[in-house]
Amino acid sequence: MKKENCVKQFLSCMLVVFLVYGVCITSSAKSTAAGPGFGEYEHVFIIGVDGAGAAFGITDTPYFDSIFSEYAFRYDASAEDVTISAQNWGSILTGVPYNVHGFTNNSIAATEHDSNTGAHTIFYYARQAFPAAKLASFVNWQPLNYGLVENDLNVEKRAFPDNDPALTAALEAYFAAGNAPKLLFAVLDNPDHIAHKYGGFSDRYYEAVSEADAQIGRIHDAIEAQGLMENSLFIVVADHGETAGGHGGQSPEELSVTVAAVGHNVKQMKLPDGARNRDVAAIALYALGIEQPADFECFDPQVLFGEERWIITPPETPGVPDEPDAPEQPPAPCKWCGEIHSGLFQQIVGFFHSILYFFAHLFGRR
Repeated sequence: MKKENCVKQFLSCMLVVFLVYGVCITSSAKSTAAGPGFGEYEHVFIIGVDGAGAAFGITDTPYFDSIFSEYAFRYDASAEDVTISAQNWGSILTGVPYNVHGFTNNSIAATEHDSNTGAHTIFYYARQAFPAAKLASFVNWQPLNYGLVENDLNVEKRAFPDNDPALTAALEAYFAAGNAPKLLFAVLDNPDHIAHKYGGFSDRYYEAVSEADAQIGRIHDAIEAQGLMENSLFIVVADHGETAGGHGGQSPEELSVTVAAVGHNVKQMKLPDGARNRDVAAIALYALGIEQPADFECFDPQVLFGEERWIITPPETPGVPDEPDAPEQPPAPCKWCGEIHSGLFQQIVGFFHSILYFFAHLFGRR
């Protein structure tokens, strides 16, 4: 009977241990989800430039350089493997690969998209989280507003076909009127138009990217003039690059795209290796404090943010070798069985052994 009571006590204690362990794991997961930058921004402004690829790092872009030089950017992030506009804008707004969301140039031009059909965009998640917030989409190419951004979410939509200057002026007026959308998506399109007409390596193409740069500067200034940049995340992203013969293939020129972000605690850094333009979806939701959907295939946006904004890399000193790494310490043997537990299964065994060891000493058995 005494032995049976000991067993019951042991099992009860084990249950408590597992419950505490489970709570710790849950708490850890929540704290990871709500790391630096999570929900710290009132507004996210995404400015897209169709066809700009990596050209912001090649041609004269003084406004881009001024806005992002001390924050996070990368000129050679990756586009979707099919370097077509709808496939990439679709991924940028849904956070999933093109073959998952299924949007194409033809489909978004012909089929109206709402929240009951097809993949959800970040506008859907923003509306779920902020039912009364202003959401806006200003585009050059109308199909983005018709067949990609959901039409039943009360998103303010405006289109300016083949007229980036008019789109830019409309955004300046929009902010000057006191509008402060929770989420804004705007897409300039002229670099892609010019590339189709003159080629992606032409002087005229690079001039068009410089013109887009000046328009980005005007949009940024309009936001800043209203005092919104203090609690806003400002993003610039390209859908694909160009070649002399167009786009749609998998050449480095087509696949390499600019992604950049500026905000009050965005680190000064090059975006991680493997960064993609669709990571913008995860960055935007994270900044607004919206949990990343389970189907997203994006990097962890936490890497962009931190309490300490600067990433400082010590300068290398020529001729001075690095200090050798400290020798790796061998794992300690198990206090219960004396063995070294390595590998996942053995680590689980070791975990149970540590519990046995704890209770053995607690009851004075060992």
